[in-house]
Amino acid sequence: MHRPADPLDLDSWWLNELDHAGRENLDDVHVARYDAKEDADATEEVRLLQAAGVLGPGSTTVDFGAGTGQFAVAAGAVSQRVVAVDVSPVMLARLEQKIQRTGLSTIECVRAGFLTYEHQGGAADLAYSRYALHHLPDFWKAIALARVADVLRTGGVLRLWDIVYHFAPAESESRLEAWIAETMATDVERGWTRAELAEHVRDEHSTFTWLLEPMIDRAGFDIQEADYSDSGVFARYLCTKR
Repeated sequence: MHRPADPLDLDSWWLNELDHAGRENLDDVHVARYDAKEDADATEEVRLLQAAGVLGPGSTTVDFGAGTGQFAVAAGAVSQRVVAVDVSPVMLARLEQKIQRTGLSTIECVRAGFLTYEHQGGAADLAYSRYALHHLPDFWKAIALARVADVLRTGGVLRLWDIVYHFAPAESESRLEAWIAETMATDVERGWTRAELAEHVRDEHSTFTWLLEPMIDRAGFDIQEADYSDSGVFARYLCTKR
């Protein structure tokens, strides 16, 4: 896909991803406590992707929406190259502090998003994204997925986690109220508030599985695994590029 127009050009129709990054992801206080609030299961993810044969000593990974770099740091410890991509300067500053502390030379930070990242070097083996794609409206999700496919080699893997609704629209009120109540009751230590969870549903762009999955297919991926949470609010995908 061709390089997009400058998203800061007011005459451009291209989306400015920074405007859609989520208020909290640009906030120093939120970012400082992000790791305590959000566990990326990075060690388990690394094991899974090593077993899939796409993460290892010679591999290249592009982590879209890398945030504070929980996965990027874990992947950087076992692979040749990890490109950590995020639009938030606050998130990337936090990640750069981690890189300095760990001394990892395999991780490079790039301030960009799904719509503006320009890959340098050989095609990547793995594209990783966790809780980032939902910041884009559906039109832009489709474009983003096509751009992700462009950075991967044939047979490369997309590992995608996100808030994706696996229920019918008529179930939305009961499902989302149940999810909010359960999260507040079980994740007390992480400090999620009802206002934060409601803000996600109201102001961000999580979509339905039956809308997202055709986009994944159209972008040139085969879904090898799809795992849906019991709440119907989360989905995890393991996809290969055709």
